[in-house]
Amino acid sequence: MKISGAEILIECLKKEGVKHVFGYPGGVVLNIFDILYDEKDLELILTRHEQGAIHSADGYARASGKVGVAIVTSGPGATNTVTGIATASMDSIPMVIISGQVPTMLIGNDAFQEADIVGITRPCTKHNYLVKDVKDLAKTMREAFHIASTGRPGPVLIDLPKDVTAGMAEFKWPEDVKIRSYNPTYHGNKWMTKQAAQMISKAKKPVIMCGGGVILSGAAKEMKELAETTSIPVTMTMMGLGGFPGTHKLSLDMLGMHGSYYANKAVQGSDLLIGIGVRFDDRVTGKTSAFAPDAKIIHIDIDPTSIRKNVNVDLPVVGDIKNVLKDILNVMKDQKGQWGPVRKAWIKQIDAWKKERPFTYNQDKKIIKPEFVVEKIYEITKGDAIICTEVGQNQMWAAQFYKYDKPRRWLSSGGLGTMGYGFPAAIGAQLACPDKLVFDIAGDGSIQMNIQELATAVINKLPVKVAILNNRFLGMVRQWQELFFKERYSHTDLDVVPDFVKVAEAYNAAGLRASKPDEVMPVLKEALKIKDRPVFMDFVVDWREKVYPMVPAGAAIDEMIFDEEEKKPEKKLKAVK
Repeated sequence: MKISGAEILIECLKKEGVKHVFGYPGGVVLNIFDILYDEKDLELILTRHEQGAIHSADGYARASGKVGVAIVTSGPGATNTVTGIATASMDSIPMVIISGQVPTMLIGNDAFQEADIVGITRPCTKHNYLVKDVKDLAKTMREAFHIASTGRPGPVLIDLPKDVTAGMAEFKWPEDVKIRSYNPTYHGNKWMTKQAAQMISKAKKPVIMCGGGVILSGAAKEMKELAETTSIPVTMTMMGLGGFPGTHKLSLDMLGMHGSYYANKAVQGSDLLIGIGVRFDDRVTGKTSAFAPDAKIIHIDIDPTSIRKNVNVDLPVVGDIKNVLKDILNVMKDQKGQWGPVRKAWIKQIDAWKKERPFTYNQDKKIIKPEFVVEKIYEITKGDAIICTEVGQNQMWAAQFYKYDKPRRWLSSGGLGTMGYGFPAAIGAQLACPDKLVFDIAGDGSIQMNIQELATAVINKLPVKVAILNNRFLGMVRQWQELFFKERYSHTDLDVVPDFVKVAEAYNAAGLRASKPDEVMPVLKEALKIKDRPVFMDFVVDWREKVYPMVPAGAAIDEMIFDEEEKKPEKKLKAVK
């Protein structure tokens, strides 16, 4: 029996176990949306913008570990997805994006709402397809999900012309996927694995650098076991937060440009750096020629193209992190407990650095400090919430002052740094984890970039809590202007900021505000009582506050500047009614 391409598409999604799809309708995808009208096993979440749909699918994937799915129309609908796709690509997030396309006979003719989305997204997708024959659709869908979720994960786009969704064919589901040119390496070379174990055994001042690959591989348990077996302190990249418990005594917290003093000092003073599921990007390494100058480097990653891309590596191990760590632990299983005495002096030095300069800020009884808000969110959630962020100062404070003990509890745009990511990602996370408390820690600038998704959260009764650190500036850019551009605040003073309480109420969401430190906890408690709709919490914070420590561009990561070294600007704080 033959069915339409649109029906084949929906059947493929159900075969893949998809329950939620994010999207926005349009002319060339009407065949698909017509089938969705009667669909009972698959729910389409109508967002208010295609970028919101992609970020929601991204947040869904990060929180659940499943493949996120989005459906959009052609032309502007497709091009509106590009920022979200690039965000997912940089952070290795498994997604399948289905874009409508004009009929095959019109492709290349500049037809109404035609865009070469395959060509546009080729640099920011793991793979993409243009389906020209309905008979190829099921096979293409099967391959797309396989590619998106295996090896180093990433987004895959399928461009579907209107005549393909309308065409008829038999539905044949391919159980097995065989792609001749795509064979990720899942098991590390045994000789290299043994070499890694030997290097770990000999090191006196080792540091583990835990990246996002640990979370994507589901290797948090093995990561913790390796650290405890070998008594090696662990620092996390921003994407690796939660890959190792932040409250663990061996935790060094985050490293890099706004990382902890003790993490940066430990990396720079180490004799062995074990990079696990990391890219060694510039925000982590600082000046690469001065990065970990006395350390030999082991790099474990499933993506061979990431190895030696940014820093020289002494021992590469290509393979799935979970498998590689199991192999290393198997080699070292008889050595558990013997490393405590060997590395006692190293741990003692690190503990001294922790006491010397912890993450801190100057408390104020009259004005809310943004760090204080994050601390109170951590306190009231007991560290058990899913925290999404926007990008900028709010993101860094959320990384510094909230401890992540479990994977998939920290959702943030790392590689691309996409403002407007956090709120739609929180919507996706809440749908993926309906029983979890989900927060978006936002800035007053970035929250406005996808604020229309309030409607999505309201109509789906999603109790996402949005904590807006409202400083009336594009804070991170202003911070750079203050430190490096003589306080010339060129177009970072937002001047007019909406009343976020009224905006929330206009969408039938809840709106709350705190203007004094003693109002912060009552507002949070009130927000947690609301279970049937999103909550905007407007925290009026000190506009002068900056993120410290900070490594200036071009400096080594142990060349940090601190709060006490700055001179506070004299500009008057703006009144907020």
